[in-house]
Amino acid sequence: MTLRHLRIFVAVFQNSSVTRAARELHLAQPSVSFALRELEGYYGIRLFDRIGRGIVPTEAGKEFYSYAVHITGLFGEMEQKMRNWDTMGVLRVGSSITIGTHILPGLIRSCQRLYPDLTVEARVNQSAYIERCILDNSIDIGLIETFPSHPDIAAEPFMEDEMCAIAAPFHPLAQETGLTPARLAGYPLLMREKGSAGREILDAWFALEHLSVRPLWESSSTQAIVKAVSEGLGIAVLPYLLVEKDIREGQVSRLFLEHPPRRTFNLIYHKNKYLTENMLSFLELCRKGSF
Repeated sequence: MTLRHLRIFVAVFQNSSVTRAARELHLAQPSVSFALRELEGYYGIRLFDRIGRGIVPTEAGKEFYSYAVHITGLFGEMEQKMRNWDTMGVLRVGSSITIGTHILPGLIRSCQRLYPDLTVEARVNQSAYIERCILDNSIDIGLIETFPSHPDIAAEPFMEDEMCAIAAPFHPLAQETGLTPARLAGYPLLMREKGSAGREILDAWFALEHLSVRPLWESSSTQAIVKAVSEGLGIAVLPYLLVEKDIREGQVSRLFLEHPPRRTFNLIYHKNKYLTENMLSFLELCRKGSF
């Protein structure tokens, strides 16, 4: 069993196809198939089930992948750092949309002050996507708005944010205080799409009050929701970080909730990840709030 075997296995797993993996690795398809058979023979297990013309990883294959992806990733990191010792290599960071919009740019700027020659690559997407990137070792550190669900991901909180209700300045609720979920549920609601961290928090907030709400609008664009709110089409509950500027400029008014939902932002990384000096420094910047 060699590093080459592991790289081939990872490519097949990630592509769900021997043909696509062979193309990605610039190898002949029979060579890829033979390497998989050698791996299965070496460990005495089946890594993939061949179903028709497709392949599906077995439970053993999924467990093997969790090791293989980090062994190959660690080797790649070693190669990169040794070959680029003077420039200190690349730091790969991922974040959820709220964090990527308002916090990540400042963090990266602070990190590059410490390491001017460091290249910081960033991905901004939904929290669930960032978790998958951690598991696939396609990023080193993630910053997300939820607590990770996978047991192989280490997490630690680094800040809190409050969910904020907004309405048009002329909306009748703009004059009230101590608003409850039941009070908001009586008006048209504009909400983020299913699967977003903010939507999950909001759904749970209403569910705790045994309220079932159906949004008038669903959108992946916070700015589209804010614009619709400003036109009086409904009310929304969004992260304060995302609407602070619009409230300050008078585009929308903040509604004062009795018990506004709060959420914790988490730093995440794989439990088996070797944390380099750059990664440790970036984690410390997050803990200190250097953004």
